[in-house]
Amino acid sequence: MSYKILIADDEAEIRQLLRLYLENEGYEIIEAEDGTSAILKLHDDKPDMCLLDIMMPGTDGYTVLRKLREYSNIPVIILSAKDADSEKILGLNLGADDYLAKPFNPLEAVARVNSQMRRFYSLGGGDVTAENKVLHVRDLELDTGACTLKKNGESIDLTSIEYKLMELFMSHPDTVFTKQQIYECGWGDEYVIADNNIMVCISKLRTKLSDDPSEYIKTMRGLGYRLKS
Repeated sequence: MSYKILIADDEAEIRQLLRLYLENEGYEIIEAEDGTSAILKLHDDKPDMCLLDIMMPGTDGYTVLRKLREYSNIPVIILSAKDADSEKILGLNLGADDYLAKPFNPLEAVARVNSQMRRFYSLGGGDVTAENKVLHVRDLELDTGACTLKKNGESIDLTSIEYKLMELFMSHPDTVFTKQQIYECGWGDEYVIADNNIMVCISKLRTKLSDDPSEYIKTMRGLGYRLKS
């Protein structure tokens, strides 16, 4: 099932960034650039979730949230440059489910969206089949629910593609994956010709994992790559 998410924010760059990452997760995205249009789209398009900016022209996010809560309990994550505890408390008291301060890591935004969707629709009887797993390979820990990677307990920041590749590798340690398999997993497109994106992405991953480029991800010449257990 494809869930529909409304992104209500007056900054086009924020909407475009969130759309890119969330559509890659399979969500259907609709947008609103101000509070008035957000209220209309919440009522007419009936999204399954809302990412809601606070400071919007005309009608602010708090007013939008108040009106939404009169008839709907869909998950709402507030987006705001205001990071004060009082602002968070006000949003949560008005019925928001989570709060994300700008600027934010888009992978964290995706993780929070996934978490809220699982929590709400699983408890509500929705058809959510994704399972939260924690994968371990040596001193690496990948939480597929939070979309986070840690090494010896320390977080490692990943791009969405890097995360997908680490999930592939850590789900099948010591398995050799061809460039085609890696490309189709990370980029979601059919692999047609040799692409330097794979080499660059693997190189960046190696740098993030260790000073020794061959400590975790090993090149199998003529075959592909594998994660050493």
